[in-house]
Amino acid sequence: MALSPRLVAPVRPGRKDPARTADRAFGAKEPLVVLLLGPTGSGKTALSLSLAERFGGEIVSCDSVAVYRGMDLGSAKPTAAERARAPHHLIDVANPDEPFTAGAYSRLARTALREIAARGRLPIVTGGTGLYLRALTEGLFAAPERQEKLRERLRLSAEKRGGAWLHRMLARLDAARAQSIHANDTPKLIRAIEVCLAGRRPMSEMLEREDLARDPLTGFRLLRIGLNPPRAALYERINQRCAAMFAAGLVEETRGLLTRYGPVKALDALGYRQALAVVRGEMSEEAGLAAAQQGHRNYAKRQMTWFRREPEVHWIESFGDETETARRAVGPVEAAL
Repeated sequence: MALSPRLVAPVRPGRKDPARTADRAFGAKEPLVVLLLGPTGSGKTALSLSLAERFGGEIVSCDSVAVYRGMDLGSAKPTAAERARAPHHLIDVANPDEPFTAGAYSRLARTALREIAARGRLPIVTGGTGLYLRALTEGLFAAPERQEKLRERLRLSAEKRGGAWLHRMLARLDAARAQSIHANDTPKLIRAIEVCLAGRRPMSEMLEREDLARDPLTGFRLLRIGLNPPRAALYERINQRCAAMFAAGLVEETRGLLTRYGPVKALDALGYRQALAVVRGEMSEEAGLAAAQQGHRNYAKRQMTWFRREPEVHWIESFGDETETARRAVGPVEAAL
């Protein structure tokens, strides 16, 4: 029997989905997707496994580093034993020297959701990359494609003239966009300039019509569950987690990746960036660890700022590996199923 259209492809905004209309008429529910949100170190993996085992779920990673093969320690990927407890998706799908965008993540993740739902299983999306989550659920602004030659010219010019030069250039092209980007944020400045030049109009003007260009996820009901443990305890866990990464051989893993792939962009990820500085002799291992701990604590704070903008989140003020947390997460899932 052919699959329902809602399980095969999303329906674009403004069009009616016949399968969804029929489901509502007969009282059927669209498939449920559980989205587990929370900062790094909050225990999302533990909670996702608990829910997957209880409800017959499959886990879809939402982590921009875990997609890369060989980047294991710094991404805190689920262990082999953890992956054996439930099927996992979107882990180890690209090499570190292959560009992997939020758009690519969205396409692969949406395919995984449909396949999981078609098997009668519960998709559980878990991870801390807010941009990937937004790309999955809301779609992305349909900006012009990356132009690597232009990007390289801009990078070289910025090295010669200083980072402020990029900001001044963007201000001439798009003053409104320049005001929203810090003068030292080179990657965002380069992307904004690239979009302006390729699109032949200011990026801010394109973003004003962003709602018309997005392709939100359809055919699913979304249940958001968020972890927000006490900050002091979270920071202590983050410090311990970083120390464990370095002790397990993060510097050696980074050295191997550098040898195999060169100084690729993926190695700018938190943890790897600091380990790379150790490999290059720019930091001692002790200093690299301290910098990684600080970087992850800052990242956790930014993650919570991002996730608080998500709608209708069932927040749980504890870690995902605590028994009470699992109990409190079960209720909303049971109610939604």
